[in-house]
Amino acid sequence: MTRDEIDRAILRSLQASADQSTTQLAARLGLSQPAVWRRIKRLEEAGVIARRRLVLDAERVGYGVTVFLGIKLATKGRVSLEDFERAVGAIPEVQSVAHVLGLYDYRLRVVARDLADFERVLRRRIMTMPGVGDVEANVLLSEERRPGPI
Repeated sequence: MTRDEIDRAILRSLQASADQSTTQLAARLGLSQPAVWRRIKRLEEAGVIARRRLVLDAERVGYGVTVFLGIKLATKGRVSLEDFERAVGAIPEVQSVAHVLGLYDYRLRVVARDLADFERVLRRRIMTMPGVGDVEANVLLSEERRPGPI
């Protein structure tokens, strides 16, 4: 699918605030509402817009600690990657699971109420999963969210 500058402007605007109406987008971009709606539908059908989601402020809903975990599997032959991903995906505090190349096999984003809660999740849920070997934890101090390079 070929995207033009109008498509890129729509994508940038939706990245900044996905809850905008097509009427608001149209006014901002100097287009008609039906034209913006058709373009958004085309971008969704082409898979360029995968989904829209609500982003909660974790701290305001009681999860004041975010930790990035690097996990190296100890027994890659005995525990399949799919089994690990399925098991870690069942832990509600794990917000994202990334299979990566490098020192660790996986990078997890984990939220917890506080450090004691994180320790509980780590000891009781993550470290007890089969195949978990080395683990490195990095506590998030601050974060600046940026839109992608559209």
